[in-house]
Amino acid sequence: MLISGTPGYDCVSTFTTVEDALVGADDNNPDVMLLDIHLPGMLGSDGVRLLQQKYSSVQIVMLTVYAEEDKVFESICNGACGYLLKETPPARLLEAISEAHGGGSPMSPVIARKIVKLFQKTGPTEKFDEQLTPQEVRLLKLLVEGYSYRGAAELLNISINTIRDYIRSIYEKLHVHSKSEAVGKALRNRLIS
Repeated sequence: MLISGTPGYDCVSTFTTVEDALVGADDNNPDVMLLDIHLPGMLGSDGVRLLQQKYSSVQIVMLTVYAEEDKVFESICNGACGYLLKETPPARLLEAISEAHGGGSPMSPVIARKIVKLFQKTGPTEKFDEQLTPQEVRLLKLLVEGYSYRGAAELLNISINTIRDYIRSIYEKLHVHSKSEAVGKALRNRLIS
């Protein structure tokens, strides 16, 4: 009611699950999508990337009650351009939709503060003695997307042993000891986007 009842805005569709939005009518190509995290079925934070693939130009703003750092970080890493709490006043919500449509990143003040603190904790990017090869970067991107070593090997059309060699090289170059450490360090240091 708020969106469709405001001049210049139009709510083209609503869905109760990410899955419904993924099979929704293709003729409704939204400019901005408001997405909750805890929905029946797939979590909204997990669905961001899939929704962006379906609706190529959509700007996704999380609108949720969850202010935990991990939820914020996961949603933004998956492609959300903004993060608002449901306590956001109606006028600010409309302004945020407009901001997202115009290329901005609307956030509730408490969320913006959490992101600033997160960057302060992570500090400046590290300098590494050796650069990752293009193939190692591709492998890391696949790991971020959730591929297993075997799945990455199939997609890259290389053997699982070659994947293991790349992994050893990545661990050595990044000074890490696990897949999660490698992915985290690569994201923090913007080695992959």
